[in-house]
Amino acid sequence: MRRIVILLALAACARAHVGSPDIFLEGSAGPYPLFVTIRPPSVIPGVAEIEIRCSSPGVREIRLTPTPLTGPGATFAPTPDLAERSKQDPNFFTGSLWMMAPGSWQVRVQVEGGQGPGRLSVPVPAVALRTKAMQKTLGALLFIMMIVLAVGLVSIVGAGAREGQLEPGVAPNPRSKRRARILMFVTAAIVVLILWGGERWWTAEANNYSDYIYKPLNMSAAIEPHDKLVLKLSDPGWALMRKLDDFLPDHGHLMHLYVIRQPDAGRVWHLHPDMTSSGVFTHYLPPMPAGQYKLYADVVHRSGFPETMVADLRLPSDLAGTPLTGDDAAGSRTPPAGAARIVWDRDAASLKARQPATFKFRLVRKDGQPVPDMELYMGMPGHAAFLKADGTVFAHVHPSGSVPMAALALANPATAADHSMHEMHPLPAEATFPYGFPSPGDYHIIVQMKHGGVIETGIFDARVE
Repeated sequence: MRRIVILLALAACARAHVGSPDIFLEGSAGPYPLFVTIRPPSVIPGVAEIEIRCSSPGVREIRLTPTPLTGPGATFAPTPDLAERSKQDPNFFTGSLWMMAPGSWQVRVQVEGGQGPGRLSVPVPAVALRTKAMQKTLGALLFIMMIVLAVGLVSIVGAGAREGQLEPGVAPNPRSKRRARILMFVTAAIVVLILWGGERWWTAEANNYSDYIYKPLNMSAAIEPHDKLVLKLSDPGWALMRKLDDFLPDHGHLMHLYVIRQPDAGRVWHLHPDMTSSGVFTHYLPPMPAGQYKLYADVVHRSGFPETMVADLRLPSDLAGTPLTGDDAAGSRTPPAGAARIVWDRDAASLKARQPATFKFRLVRKDGQPVPDMELYMGMPGHAAFLKADGTVFAHVHPSGSVPMAALALANPATAADHSMHEMHPLPAEATFPYGFPSPGDYHIIVQMKHGGVIETGIFDARVE
């Protein structure tokens, strides 16, 4: 054994994408192209906020329905809610939906217009990410009301015992006063006991709810002889039971692993480990220089629930490695001279947090002209990863959006083929990605596109205000 390197798992509190909970999808509801943004609730039960932009004219109304992604609940849907059309922009609709339980959900978008009906279902992993604290002002008001009610109850009991049986104008005797004091003391003790019991119940309920706070799968790893990376997944314990061997292929692979050199994302590898046993993935690493790396691994459960595991990796020395094959790709900030390169088409407007946008990239030759031999990369014009410089945000995004294609196929079984990209001749040498940065800060955008059997990688920096 040449060396053993232990990867320390990071407990990242996020949904499918680390620190990037919002969902973006560009798709079609029948003849109507839609750009859907869903902001899932951070607590469950909670309200998801939905924004829809339809570029097709003639839409009369859009209705929204939340249902489980699979199972009987997906068949027996509740009454749809009507989305509200913007008064300033007739092509923009908004709505809100309650999501009552954690797990794999979907939002069905039903469109009615001049070209007939259309429907698009958007998968939504609904999980509680935190507990919400009560507002201090409201808490203080409720506390004062509790004290007033408690004191008032004790006073009422005392007054009833002391004066309840007296004729008008007659002063209470010492015996009545003594009985009133005894009953007030007993009543106060009962009130204190009730408040204590209520506080214990509230604390127990809060502790039980903490079990519902989402805990992603843990990932540990080691490098075995011949530079073989072994990833082992484990369940840290969560309200929803998860299996470690029920993953669906997404773009032909059970796992998508990004290996990103720290701290500047100067080198990137997009790898696809194979599952060799329940919860165990292995892959022979390519040549890699010594240094610190961050690992992000994406999987999709059979229920359509996606997860991203995170780990750190430190290589004390260079790896000789095994040459890349298949869909595995590598890239750096300094591509080989004369090679094709990826160009980001962006305007002068600054990037804003929590604003959906479309990011366009082109694959060009050395002379700046589009490559003539563009190919699909794993069924898509390109793949992109949006990474915050401090590692708190990671999202693997496709030209269709941030929804994994495996989950999208479950939500739209009748039109699953329509959501996949088909080879066109010639294929345009460009790719667009719908996404919105969740928070301000410095980001890296990693884009991969393919031409002539070669996978090119572009690494870009972005400042988000």
